[in-house]
Amino acid sequence: MGVRALQSTVAIASFWLVSATALADTSGISWLSLSGFGTLAAVHSSEHQADFTSSYLKPDGAGATHAWSADVDSLIAGQLTVAPGSQFSAVVQVISEQLYDNTYRPHIEWANVKYQPTPEFSVRVGRIVLPCFLFSDTRKVGYANPWVRPPVEVYNLVPISNSDGIDASYRFRSGELEQTLTGSYGKSNTRLPPNVGGSAHGRDMWLLSDTIEYGALSAHLAYQSVVLTVPGLNAVFDGMRYFGAQGIALADRYEQVDKHARFIGVGAQYSPGNWFLMGEWGNTNYHSVLGEKTAWYASTGYRWALVTPYVTYSTSRANGATSDPGLTLTGLPPALIGPATALNAGLNALLSSAAAQRTMTGGARWDFARNFSLKLQYDHLRLGAGSHGTLINMHPGFRAGGTVNLFSASVDFIW
Repeated sequence: MGVRALQSTVAIASFWLVSATALADTSGISWLSLSGFGTLAAVHSSEHQADFTSSYLKPDGAGATHAWSADVDSLIAGQLTVAPGSQFSAVVQVISEQLYDNTYRPHIEWANVKYQPTPEFSVRVGRIVLPCFLFSDTRKVGYANPWVRPPVEVYNLVPISNSDGIDASYRFRSGELEQTLTGSYGKSNTRLPPNVGGSAHGRDMWLLSDTIEYGALSAHLAYQSVVLTVPGLNAVFDGMRYFGAQGIALADRYEQVDKHARFIGVGAQYSPGNWFLMGEWGNTNYHSVLGEKTAWYASTGYRWALVTPYVTYSTSRANGATSDPGLTLTGLPPALIGPATALNAGLNALLSSAAAQRTMTGGARWDFARNFSLKLQYDHLRLGAGSHGTLINMHPGFRAGGTVNLFSASVDFIW
């Protein structure tokens, strides 16, 4: 698997040992508990001119950078919960996974204080999960999910998984129906890989979600709004402003500076016994060069003793234009035609980056030991015409609109 895979495995194993030691130190303290989860995985891609990865926040993956990559899905996490009374509690979750700079430095995923004056109502302050999806709470907990990873077409619509702020939840029951309404407000500051550069700043981030449970059926609805700035995307548009009114208009239209972005998501899961059926649909609009995208998936499986085979179909598409004529070259001085052409190419490269692809997935999960599962998964990606789908790090020899085959193997565990 190469040096990087070996380094990542060592980093994960080291963090696991530290967590296990901490767990031993907290034993016997009723109001203090430590739990954790992890995934050790490897992914192989048939595409050698681009990388497949599980998140746009990762710098590389399987394919061009590594024939086999442990970085795509491997991680380990520890969670400390403090509950000194019936109304107050606090939680800190630390995860070690591949970061934007290709390191495995542990980082804080959650860190919040919760006040729950009644069984139905609670308020949290701090770093909190963003409940955009059906599996937001467990999107990184491989053991809790049937697949090696949640379908990337949908979950990459909102790659950021937490925010710093406050949320409030109210839960009520009516017979077998249980409903939880959540509202949150906060901000985020996320470092991005070198191919994007800099960071993404989200402010005035608010989200409303509703989780409904009725017997074996559960459903989730979410609406998120954020004012988003991604400085690394704006070099092209800063250059366009030097070309007068047309360049200024193009920059104002496409730059990602204090632009309102929104996400709408709907998901449902039905699991009456040995089989399950689930699906999610999402739409995001950045009102910038990142455009508007829609994605959905449907997945089903059957639990047979300790083995659960499953199949999934997922798809994503761009809703708007994936190209623009850009700056008019006619009438420009000869010295400016070259720079204008380069700026137009940069604009269209960003517009064409919208992920259009369809994926057929088949796999199986084997719960071979208590709190351990082994998963084997095959994905067949068919990229949209002229699109690189969710792939990153395209090399000069990459051909858009092709097909990619992935093989993934993972061991998931909790403690």
